[in-house]
Amino acid sequence: MDGFGLIVTLAVTALATLGGGWWCLHNLKKARYLLDTPTSKIRSAAQGYVELYGVIAPRAESLEGPLSAQPCVWWSFAIDEQVQNERNATRWKNIEKGRSTALLCLSDGTGECWIDPQGAHVLPMTKQVWYGQSRHPLKHQMHRHFLRNFLVGSKRYRYTEQRLHVHEPLYVIGDFVTRGQGREVLDLSATQGAVIREWKDDFSDLVQRFDRDGNGELDLTEWQAVRAAAEQQALSMQRAQQLEPAQHYLRQPLDGRPFVLSNYSEEDIAKRLYGQALLGFIACLGGALAAAHIIKTQF
Repeated sequence: MDGFGLIVTLAVTALATLGGGWWCLHNLKKARYLLDTPTSKIRSAAQGYVELYGVIAPRAESLEGPLSAQPCVWWSFAIDEQVQNERNATRWKNIEKGRSTALLCLSDGTGECWIDPQGAHVLPMTKQVWYGQSRHPLKHQMHRHFLRNFLVGSKRYRYTEQRLHVHEPLYVIGDFVTRGQGREVLDLSATQGAVIREWKDDFSDLVQRFDRDGNGELDLTEWQAVRAAAEQQALSMQRAQQLEPAQHYLRQPLDGRPFVLSNYSEEDIAKRLYGQALLGFIACLGGALAAAHIIKTQF
């Protein structure tokens, strides 16, 4: 083996060793987060990183899968086109993909929690894969592309769509936060200042309300009355906020911990992660053994 080939081979084995080791540790750490986090009830869940389990509750507005037009509460899709290389070998090339960002509602019998799916690793039970000769499989889109397909020749496409549906079981783990019921206390001074600034936007109305001597201006005493009225309104806003019902939300953790939504159980997800960790370990071990063999035979 010449010097250049030796360097390339060692670089590949080093990449397999380091990449496989990182993948192994990454998935082991993720599995431990899932297994070590106890399941909480929505009503009594602590603020912060929690694990919840329940069913998907109906939304006011239902979504539709963009490829299948099936009703759902979350979807992701991918459209791949079959292409050929110079050797006439075929492969699938992704040309379009996307996922929904609308909030989901989880119910566990003790309360409801709204889930922001952005940034989540979603594992739905429903996954459809089918094929066609139009870029988009829906009928009205197929009609739109019929003439073009006739003129340039038909192409082969692969459609993949995943969905979550109402009443399906859902396991979630992420950052839990509750709003309402006075949990977010208003800063009275800041709120008072915001009220006064809003009133100043219509200064003529402000003068008309508080100009007691009718001279068209607000003196020191009248400005004190403005500040007192703004303080009372700020207090009213604070009391109204305390009466608002609690709203629970789950979102992506900011510290990089796993954010997972799944129709599968915690144990099933952990098994998948351990399987991925095993593949990483095999790649790491194989790369290390190959590097050791090359070094032993070449040096």
